[in-house]
Amino acid sequence: MTARDRLLDLFVQRSFRLGDFTLASGRKSGFYVDCRTTTMHAEGQDLLGRVGCDYLDEAGWRPDLVGGLTMGADPIAYAIAGESFRRGEPIHAFSVRKQAKRHGRGRQIEGCFESGARVVVVEDVITTGGSALQACESIKAEKGTIVGILAVVDREEGGSEAIAEAGFHVISMFGIGELRERAADLTD
Repeated sequence: MTARDRLLDLFVQRSFRLGDFTLASGRKSGFYVDCRTTTMHAEGQDLLGRVGCDYLDEAGWRPDLVGGLTMGADPIAYAIAGESFRRGEPIHAFSVRKQAKRHGRGRQIEGCFESGARVVVVEDVITTGGSALQACESIKAEKGTIVGILAVVDREEGGSEAIAEAGFHVISMFGIGELRERAADLTD
């Protein structure tokens, strides 16, 4: 079994739920993907780092940093940063707050971010694309260069298209159809 296949199984077993849910976008849905139950899991972290770095390599993206809106993006960024270090090509992590702090240094972007950095924005789930685009706006305001957006799950509801229309390259590790199909396989 490949690392990607095992990661898919973990997401299906730990994160994919059927029921009545209200999404961050306000939309109603018959299913929910709570990525944090996998991205914050020890095995999930290991697999996510390996698979995430593989996707960055395959895309030819060579960022200095990975990160996105806290808190969904945080464990993804940390997993990729850790694996990139083990591979000898460190990519550091950062987090984007929804708004700047009112104390301390008053920053909206925390971690290793510096003006001029080449970054890949990471996202746990793309629905409308709003969270990723919000992170992109904050990064651009601080003079970061966005190489692309890497999502774990695309709900396939138009969010990736909205991101592409805004001028950003977007790659998803898994589409919701693949999660649904694997969930059906695992319950048979």
